[in-house]
Amino acid sequence: MALKAIHISDIPSLDIVPKSSLYSTHFYNGVELKVPNFVVIGHRGHGMNALQSIDQRMTAIKENSIMSFNAAANFPIDFIEFDVQGVVLEKRITELCLSEFLAYGPQREGGKDGKVLFRKTKDGKIVQWEVEQDDPLCTLEEAFLNVEPSLGFNIELKFDDHAVYDQDHLAHVLKSVLKVVFDHAKDRPIIFSTFHPDAASLVKKLQSTYPVFFLTNGGCEIFEDERRNSLEEALKLCLENGLQGIVSEIKGVFRNPGVVTKIKESEISLLTYGSLNNVPEAVYMQHLMGIDGVIVDLVQEITEAVANLITSTMVVDEEGLTEGMGKL
Repeated sequence: MALKAIHISDIPSLDIVPKSSLYSTHFYNGVELKVPNFVVIGHRGHGMNALQSIDQRMTAIKENSIMSFNAAANFPIDFIEFDVQGVVLEKRITELCLSEFLAYGPQREGGKDGKVLFRKTKDGKIVQWEVEQDDPLCTLEEAFLNVEPSLGFNIELKFDDHAVYDQDHLAHVLKSVLKVVFDHAKDRPIIFSTFHPDAASLVKKLQSTYPVFFLTNGGCEIFEDERRNSLEEALKLCLENGLQGIVSEIKGVFRNPGVVTKIKESEISLLTYGSLNNVPEAVYMQHLMGIDGVIVDLVQEITEAVANLITSTMVVDEEGLTEGMGKL
């Protein structure tokens, strides 16, 4: 489904950008810190790797690595987002124990060569995971110990879309992650997020210190679990389980802009992800819509654009905004 132009009346809160509910003090483990109205989050650190992309920025630094996290910290971002399964920073490694997982890629011990790391692309091809600046794989604990302490962590709790997990298994995995977080987070801002509806509700029940956001494709992809198939279902899940926010694929929001008002009126935070978040005009449109923040790959470019676009005084009429949405 292609994006289409929408009328200016369909875009909520253009005259006044709502104050973000991310200002809540429990968001920071009881430590009151000032948070900007619009949050920029580095996707998998400095940006995800797209190994078949002709854009060299997408293969600059190994994603989900200490190097990538600290590279992102060089820019005015608020959080980095990364994937965690168990206490390992990467996705779908349930067939490997920790020592086997860490044996892949560069090794911290000098003189040792790790196993070659491959990756499956979206079109099913298996390609060697090669980047300009490589770095060893790491654990969640190592991230807490070695990443700039002022940088917030958006910890995505990763589960296989096609597997069925019972409550005991989910609880075991989540408790192992929570132990590391409570042992090492200190005053670091933390957000938990997950595409798994039951995991989202369970991690909220297991702790009340950090906010939990539900990840959704916003209807861009259909799953057997109806709770994953729309922003309306995501909002319903949040309200029923006391979750504090939604993280949506931005295309889902642009296709259904009216739902932003419902989400904001429910005092639920709304963040977005997706390739459109690497387009400055799309990011600025979200600021106008009252969205609380964006997860981006091009950290340097988007933080510069946010500083230039959002802090500037801009007068935009209805005709200009409608034209802008048409171009998107």
